[in-house]
Amino acid sequence: MCGIAGIYNYHSSKEPSTEQNVKKMLSMINHRGPDESGVYLDENLGIGNVRLSIIDLSSGQQPMCDETGRYWIVYNGEIFNYLELKLKLESTGVRFKTNCDTEVVIQMYAKYGSECLTQFNGQFAFCIWDRNKKEMFLARDRVGIRPLFYWSQNKTFAFCSEIKGLFTLNQIERSLDQESLAQIFTFWTTLAPKTPFKNIVELQPGHFMKVNSNGIQIQKYWNMNFTSGKEAQDRSFSESIEELDELLHDAVKIRLRADVPVGAYLSGGLDSSVTTAYIKDIDSNILNTFSIGFTDKTYDETAFQLEAAKFFGTNHTAFSCTSEELAENFAETIWHTEFPILRTSPTPMFLLSKKVRESNIKVVITGEGADEFLGGYNIFKEAKIRRFWANEPNSTARPKLLTKLYPYIPLLKDSPDLALKMFFGYKLKETEDPLYSHLLRWHNTSRLKSFFTDDFAPSLDKSDPINIVYNNLPENFGTWSDLSKSQFLEANIFMSGYLLSSQGDRMAMGNSVEGRYPFLDYRVIEFCNQLPDNYKLNGLNEKFILKKLSIGKIPDSITSRSKQAYRAPISNLITQKSTSYLKDMLSDESLRTYGIFNPEKVKNLLAKIETHGLISEIDQMAIVGILSTQILYKKFIQEPVIANVENLKNYRIIDQSKL
Repeated sequence: MCGIAGIYNYHSSKEPSTEQNVKKMLSMINHRGPDESGVYLDENLGIGNVRLSIIDLSSGQQPMCDETGRYWIVYNGEIFNYLELKLKLESTGVRFKTNCDTEVVIQMYAKYGSECLTQFNGQFAFCIWDRNKKEMFLARDRVGIRPLFYWSQNKTFAFCSEIKGLFTLNQIERSLDQESLAQIFTFWTTLAPKTPFKNIVELQPGHFMKVNSNGIQIQKYWNMNFTSGKEAQDRSFSESIEELDELLHDAVKIRLRADVPVGAYLSGGLDSSVTTAYIKDIDSNILNTFSIGFTDKTYDETAFQLEAAKFFGTNHTAFSCTSEELAENFAETIWHTEFPILRTSPTPMFLLSKKVRESNIKVVITGEGADEFLGGYNIFKEAKIRRFWANEPNSTARPKLLTKLYPYIPLLKDSPDLALKMFFGYKLKETEDPLYSHLLRWHNTSRLKSFFTDDFAPSLDKSDPINIVYNNLPENFGTWSDLSKSQFLEANIFMSGYLLSSQGDRMAMGNSVEGRYPFLDYRVIEFCNQLPDNYKLNGLNEKFILKKLSIGKIPDSITSRSKQAYRAPISNLITQKSTSYLKDMLSDESLRTYGIFNPEKVKNLLAKIETHGLISEIDQMAIVGILSTQILYKKFIQEPVIANVENLKNYRIIDQSKL
């Protein structure tokens, strides 16, 4: 795992500051690769890398070239099937100098061009420079596990693994994008390729781009397709379990490839327990597992975590997080997310990855992806219940089914019938709407935009963010089942834009830890997307096929337990115990200075929280969203982004003019 950066002045003479600019970007993402660093320079171009050494520790330094010297690569990620691809290349006469997957990537590109991407099973973002064509080729993995941001203006192109690196370049203006904030306060994230900042965009998952003197060309190489209608019904349940078992076993096996110890997150839920079971089956040596609990018992799952650790006999590190620790580390979390967030959940993941790194573990296996592709989230069940209710909209019994989904939300659990209907009844009868499953969530979240100032708000009315989703649905979206539509929206927007970034990559790499996700193996995704709906969501029983597969592999109590959403406390972010820094971010002076949120409305919200203590989900999201946006503005807009190139370790430079 690494971080990458580069700059290309494709219409200008040689820029003497290119090396320094690339080094500045790399220094801002040094946490992604603290072991080694390097820069390659060519005419008008510089590309660089900071390396977290995981495979082939003794060699594999970057930037790296192919055997002809025509192609140079900087690479962030892992290609898990690199050994198989290496054998394939060697059979055609290609010779290798290293044992790392980086060289496999560049040799595959040299032989197959952009078609190489379809053969990669991994998580990656990389840039390859073609010296002959004077062209950059950049690519990102299928579902966006690894990040890649870029900026292009005035005949200059720059890219980096994180936005903060781009902000070290003097020519890049730093300002928030109002349309992006409207999207975040609707979907929890922006709609790719947008980011919270003007003129900073991301290369979308499953896409590659070429940059040359003619400009930028972007192309999609993978689609998240779902089998529609009767096509999905020809697979027996027993055969499906067997095939899923084989796929997951191999997905875990190839993700254990590393020249450093590999650990695993063990949350006490189904997904992480299943992946841990496969790890123990593949390698019976002592496995290091890690979990996080909360002193606030409302959110704590420690009992299940310890039960799983005992069952598997792992070397387990259990970490309990206090509300005070959440408050103390919240600002640093936003420095790494580079996005406003609406939940405090990323902060515990940041603290957990810190514990992992303190144990000298660089790689962890985690269970992300199972909920999205096997129907695990409550939003899928919620949509099913609302459709059932819509058949008899005047029913008082049917909406009560919704309270069973959210026992961890007291205000919802105890709501009277009228309140339930008001909360869940939004566009209840519009069951033919292609976005039906998510309209309620997005509507409730979009209410947060009422906190914006009058000066900020008018620009938000130019376009409804939801219309953008309508206009960019896949051509065959209408032929998919209701569940498939829901899964696509959840995976394409929420998973990629928030779960794998703000809560995933950024929190782990903030402590130089690489997360690996067997459920996001593209073969597993494509298999799950062809399963009949009732193999995934059977009635209201989520991840049905995975539960059946898990019998005998994990503790029965975990197989049978109800889905519990991962959540973290927010109380001390805004109480008397919160840090002075957080209080200052919500002060009348800061709010007026930044000009994003209405000070009077925020003041009323804070008073409501102080008075009542227990607040609604909307109010919780509002206070976290406001606070995180304020912090983002302070750290990325108001304060200077200062690079320290002295922190780069084992730095080397390759200057093409001197070769």
